[in-house]
Amino acid sequence: MTPERLARIKHILDTRQPDLRVLTDQVHKPRNLSAIIRSCDAFGLANMHVVWPKEGFRAFRKTAGGSYHWVTTHTHPTMKDAVAELKGQGHKIYAAQLSDRAVDFRDVDFTVPCTIVMGNEVDGVNPVTAEQADEHIVVPMMGMVESLNVSAACSIILSEAQRQRKLAGMFDQRRMPEDEYNRLLFSWCQPTVKRYCDDRNLPYPPIDHETGDLIDGVGWMQEVRKLRANRPRWDDEKEPLTEE
Repeated sequence: MTPERLARIKHILDTRQPDLRVLTDQVHKPRNLSAIIRSCDAFGLANMHVVWPKEGFRAFRKTAGGSYHWVTTHTHPTMKDAVAELKGQGHKIYAAQLSDRAVDFRDVDFTVPCTIVMGNEVDGVNPVTAEQADEHIVVPMMGMVESLNVSAACSIILSEAQRQRKLAGMFDQRRMPEDEYNRLLFSWCQPTVKRYCDDRNLPYPPIDHETGDLIDGVGWMQEVRKLRANRPRWDDEKEPLTEE
């Protein structure tokens, strides 16, 4: 971990917006999902919410350019569950939806806790979610086509949300909760150790926030070996990490 990379990681975490989110309603094309998550990363979002298409999940990691590492993706079984959770957190729901009550996306307040709902490529936002939304927002069109690609529309809307939040000074100080900040700092600084811990249901070891390194890597591995020695044999199929 170079000092420059650690500084960049900390700067990104310091400017992440935990209360600005995107929720996709059964967007099914992997390239669209990938583009949306790339936009979330680019415009400072920490979290994205997804309701997968009814026909099932289709992998999008290969086309996400690694962005899925930097944006936490939360999955929900239904839009009803997703909206209820987000509203329970105090979020306003802004559905990208052409309707009689739709307003220009630049006319809504993105500085409040809010979630932007993007519908799927064929049907848009489902009627029940559209009815629950606090606002319907649209990107005004001046050409022959009636609508934008879902990922392009999401990027345009997020750029306005970023603009409003910058003017309000919301990128000038850390807004992410301490526990989430520490979890992500560890995950981004120590991705190999993170995977190792996640695969074996182990707690993350402490890291030095000034260097990004494990505070006592050797001691931690010794404790891990003791712990695994007392587990069933099948749990030891994977070799532990080795200190280099």
